[in-house]
Amino acid sequence: MKMSVARQLALLAAALTFLVLLIGSLAFVSWREIRDLRSALTPAQLQSFRIADQLQTRLRNLGSQLRKYEEGGRPEDWHSFEDESRQLDAWLKTQRSALSTPGEKAIVSEINTVYDSYLAAAREIAAGATPRFEVETAEERLVSLALTLAEAHQDAVARFVASTQQSLTLVQGITFAALLALVLLVVWAAAVVYHRMIGPLQVKLVESQQLVERHEKLASLGVLAAGVAHEIRNPLTAIKARLFTQQKALAPGSRGRADAELIGREIDRLEKIVSDFLRFARPVEPKRAPLSLAELLHEVEQLLSPQLRESSINLIVESIVETKILGDHEQLKQVVINLVQNAAEAVRAGGTIRLRAIQSRMVLANRMREIVAIEVEDDGPGIPVEVQKRLFDPFFTTKQNGTGLGLSIAARIVEKHAGALRFQTSVNGGTTFGIVLPVVA
Repeated sequence: MKMSVARQLALLAAALTFLVLLIGSLAFVSWREIRDLRSALTPAQLQSFRIADQLQTRLRNLGSQLRKYEEGGRPEDWHSFEDESRQLDAWLKTQRSALSTPGEKAIVSEINTVYDSYLAAAREIAAGATPRFEVETAEERLVSLALTLAEAHQDAVARFVASTQQSLTLVQGITFAALLALVLLVVWAAAVVYHRMIGPLQVKLVESQQLVERHEKLASLGVLAAGVAHEIRNPLTAIKARLFTQQKALAPGSRGRADAELIGREIDRLEKIVSDFLRFARPVEPKRAPLSLAELLHEVEQLLSPQLRESSINLIVESIVETKILGDHEQLKQVVINLVQNAAEAVRAGGTIRLRAIQSRMVLANRMREIVAIEVEDDGPGIPVEVQKRLFDPFFTTKQNGTGLGLSIAARIVEKHAGALRFQTSVNGGTTFGIVLPVVA
């Protein structure tokens, strides 16, 4: 009895889930083992072979200061001895924090005991009494213990590395087996898909082609709608002129005057929608000429800075390269203004928008070439992932009164200049839009 496609897919999904979980858990185990290995092999732990030399040097310095005090009896020599002893205490604490095995801790405990006896003998010398413990003997014992500690620490690290290597070898074997099983599963899935699902997909392909044809018809209808929208401007102009005449007859502050002003603002908004729609449906070819990037960006700054300052938003023009490009000054200025206004709506009061023009090399029109990028950077909250996918779609907007055509028009203008409109964004990390244009040879 043959299994149905649904059961085969369910079995495939279960097997894939199991293998993914297995490989994921193995990856986690490997990561944990490597992390522990790195933690165990930090510079503080790998310097075990230097422990004896460091302790010997510090004890020599300490003994030298003590002998100076014995010979001269000067207080400053005793103060130097105390300073050296405090440094040695700190060094011992550092070594103690890097140790983990019981054997190492026992050796450190013995070092502390001998060192305490050494300090006690030194204080007895300072007090003029006969020490009950020979200082030279203590120094020799401490050096011997340091060598023992270094050997014990090297043994502990070697055991840990060997254990980790065994675990990683085991994980490697299991991972290889899981990957082999995954490959076999993928081959089986490909066979199922090829024999049992290609037919239904062909039917869906025909349906998709019909859907594309429908979209093309809708696109033609959109061009027709753009022509109709163009004709709307004439009556709008007449309404606006008549409204202006009526406003003169209404007293300032009256209810009728307020209504007339509201109607005027709505007419302005409707005109902007129609203008955006027409620019999208019938884009104007750019009039290319040598373009000054500095002049372009400073014009935008002078135009928008006053209104942005009212919202406590800083607009800063940074470095600008003066590389020769060809472009339509007004169209590109329109794009930059649109990007700055979008950034202003994204940032909070006290935020900053930065304008710059940089030169670089990147892939443009499927080949590597010299480019200039006009960048608009903000420190806003970034663009959500679900919005990024539809950012340049016509009529898609997250604004209450937006038309969803601003970025679509901007992208088409840049494309008419043989460039590309790109962006980088991260959550709570701001957004940067770049107008990428080719450099003129």
